[in-house]
Amino acid sequence: MTIHFGTDGWRAVISDTFTFSNLRMLTQAIADAVASEHWDKSGNGGPVPDARKFVVGYDTRFLSDRYAMEAARVLAANGYTVYLAQSDAPTPAISYAIKHMNAIAGIMITASHNAPRYNGVKLKAAYGGSALPEQCRRVEVYLNDNEERARGPNLMDFDLARQKGLIQKFNPLTDYFAHLRNLIRTDIIADAPQRFVVDSMHGSGRGVIKAFLQGTGCEITEIRGEMNPGFGGVHPEPIAKNLGALAGAIATGMGSFGLSTDGDADRIGAMDEAGAFVDPHKIMALSLRYLVEKRGLGGAVVRTVSTTRMIDRLCRRYGLKLYETPVGFNYIADHMMAEDVLIGGEESGGISFKGHIPEGDGPIMGLLLVEMIAASRKPLRLLVDELLSDVGPVFYERTDMRLSRPVAKDEMTDYLIKRAPAAISGQPVADITSMDGVKYILADDSWLLIRPSGTEPVLRVYAEGRSPEMVKALLGYGEQVAVSIT
Repeated sequence: MTIHFGTDGWRAVISDTFTFSNLRMLTQAIADAVASEHWDKSGNGGPVPDARKFVVGYDTRFLSDRYAMEAARVLAANGYTVYLAQSDAPTPAISYAIKHMNAIAGIMITASHNAPRYNGVKLKAAYGGSALPEQCRRVEVYLNDNEERARGPNLMDFDLARQKGLIQKFNPLTDYFAHLRNLIRTDIIADAPQRFVVDSMHGSGRGVIKAFLQGTGCEITEIRGEMNPGFGGVHPEPIAKNLGALAGAIATGMGSFGLSTDGDADRIGAMDEAGAFVDPHKIMALSLRYLVEKRGLGGAVVRTVSTTRMIDRLCRRYGLKLYETPVGFNYIADHMMAEDVLIGGEESGGISFKGHIPEGDGPIMGLLLVEMIAASRKPLRLLVDELLSDVGPVFYERTDMRLSRPVAKDEMTDYLIKRAPAAISGQPVADITSMDGVKYILADDSWLLIRPSGTEPVLRVYAEGRSPEMVKALLGYGEQVAVSIT
């Protein structure tokens, strides 16, 4: 079997494994799984979804629109009414459409922030978030079973499906924008219109923030907003090393700060007026402080194990319950569906807050940042400086380190716990956790997380320290561990 369908769906190289034939096979397995008695059709406390309604969306990658049409043909042939996005759209807009339109599930054709040669499939559940692990496993069961029985996919002619009303095109942004207007204070933004740059990195977030803020008086320059399936040769991931174009736009006076979204717009990054990268750690901490102190909101807070402990310090101040989860927004979504969550997020830039779907959303977090700046009448750099003087200082880095041989995750976790250091760079190790990899938490609240990959010989090393020197020491220790293992 060339398709490996996991909890985040399926990603593969276009025309190698990601082919029309394989996509049809996977879509048939999805259709079978959703139709089965094992699929949750309860609505998870909300309205019972329409078991024969599907939503399909796609990003700006090579052939994504054609792949989406092909998935729609398979679903239509299986008796589903498919609402197909009329153009590329952000993943969170498609996810919201699934919930708003009361569909049983949805498919998003995207490889998110991966390199241009990849494409993929994200499977979304009725509640507007990623499908549950058990639902993804059910898809795998049907995928394998269909292959063993040499059962090919059902397929309907696209034009015939359109005539029969089984495939209907729609604009997902209309309802998505109406929903965002309940969550973003456009009146505050209109009272202090901002001049800034949006870098959509040629992804499906292009035009979204600018269109939503139309009429507020904001002056928005968008860069890398044209269709370019090669993403200009840059991975569409909003991290500092990929945002040279945004830094250049700010430096030439196009705006006083910048926002950036990834390939399918479920992640956010930002830059201040000096072109300094404002990472998701700071964006989440700023958002938490604003939602509590200015919006007067409360609720639990959820962060992944690799996300800043500034969140912990703010939660202690506000008396908010804090949950730490393994890496992956699906773990955050579990909490968002189970209880009243104020904000949840991860270091990669997937963040969402109260009232929204359990899904990382780049545009809404960018818009909230614009609202914060407008409400404070302060530049972004000053807001970050105030945050760091309040609950910092913090410095953060992440690196991936290749090993000379693959090592089992359990074996490496056991090794890291048994050989835990008493101290790093003079700071005692105060706590050790092994929720997802091994995390050493130091007495001054600095921390080092080492997460071995389960599929390749790589150590993912994350470090947050109270000084650049501490971060360097933490990463250095992680490098020593990699050498000792090999």
